[in-house]
Amino acid sequence: MSKCQWTRWSVVFAGFTLAFMAGVAYAWGPMVVPLVERFGWSTAEAALPFTVFFLVFALSMVPAGRLQDSIGPQKTCLLGALLILLGVGLAALIGRFPYPWWLLATYGFTGGMGAGTIYACVAPPVRKWFPDRPAFAISCAVMGVGLAGTVVAPIKADYMIPVHGIEGTLATIAVAGFAMCLVAAWLLRNPADGWRPAGWVPKSARNQSGASEQYTPSNLLRTPVFWIMWLAFGVVIAGGMLCAALIPPFGKLVLGLSAGEAAAAVAVFSGFNGFGRPVAGYLGDKFGVVRVMVVSFLIQAVTLLLFHYIAVDLVTLYVAAALVGWGLAVVLATFPALTAAVFGTKHLGVNYGLVFTGLALGAFMPAVGAATYDATGRFTPAFLGAGALAALGAVLCIVLKVKYRF
Repeated sequence: MSKCQWTRWSVVFAGFTLAFMAGVAYAWGPMVVPLVERFGWSTAEAALPFTVFFLVFALSMVPAGRLQDSIGPQKTCLLGALLILLGVGLAALIGRFPYPWWLLATYGFTGGMGAGTIYACVAPPVRKWFPDRPAFAISCAVMGVGLAGTVVAPIKADYMIPVHGIEGTLATIAVAGFAMCLVAAWLLRNPADGWRPAGWVPKSARNQSGASEQYTPSNLLRTPVFWIMWLAFGVVIAGGMLCAALIPPFGKLVLGLSAGEAAAAVAVFSGFNGFGRPVAGYLGDKFGVVRVMVVSFLIQAVTLLLFHYIAVDLVTLYVAAALVGWGLAVVLATFPALTAAVFGTKHLGVNYGLVFTGLALGAFMPAVGAATYDATGRFTPAFLGAGALAALGAVLCIVLKVKYRF
């Protein structure tokens, strides 16, 4: 393998590493019960750092993306590494400052900024190195987020917290995360202007640079296409997150499954969300990312709208969870490539950051789903709402395909 080929795939590995680290910080669930038991907090107080982290993560993608576009992915990644070390490291002092506000300020705010900053360095350099297969390359990199939740959450719950405690677990994540980001920063780089893979000839200007015009963020915000993309991104993720937290209690309370069997549905969901991303990217390059979105979102909408009729036993619950996880995999794997195809690669960091703020719509969805169940005593309203959101996402993507021909 030539040096050039190795270099561009090393950038994918660096992106995967950064995405994995963001996913490690994202996997907060195993911390909730230990915080409640040790400090006497309510479940809502113990879960609130994740909500803050989620919001800050999504919103910080915009300034981090702008920074990535201006000073490059290496320096931006190093800044994100320092923020993660600072935020998660200070969170490890929770034993000295046993108050919810301490975790909100450290893990939630500072750690969320760090995760958003390193994640802003994933898609732009990968897309620039892979004009020939952009969706597949980007999806291989962002797969790290989905896999982190699947791999790390059980390790946290079964080993790290019981053996090392809350403080030790957070300190380990801070140091290991910092080291992973340093390795990724060493591997990250942008290609020279005008670089293209050997033997590859773009069919048009759109294939080479991502779009016939390089949109600035201010120009992007004035286009109807951006708002359609932003809303489609947000509503599909919101719908997936609305129902994801309800799948285990649905399996336990409605289907009569054991706690372990019901919880395994989340592992199926996370597995398809993670491993499904390269598949979604490959299909996007082969058939077009918007076409893949439309089909996938329609499947997710039907699954959620008919959830009670589809998920009737253990196997069908896992199938339904897999289909919902696949829908989220498609969103997070293909939207970076779509953003580059529509608005260009020159400002891809900040432009995709603006699209990514739609993720904030999902921040409160697990709480909305739980509140809906508490108010009605039924899971159906939440699943119907999630299905309607997925259907809206499909309709918006059909508009992109038919009206704007993407």
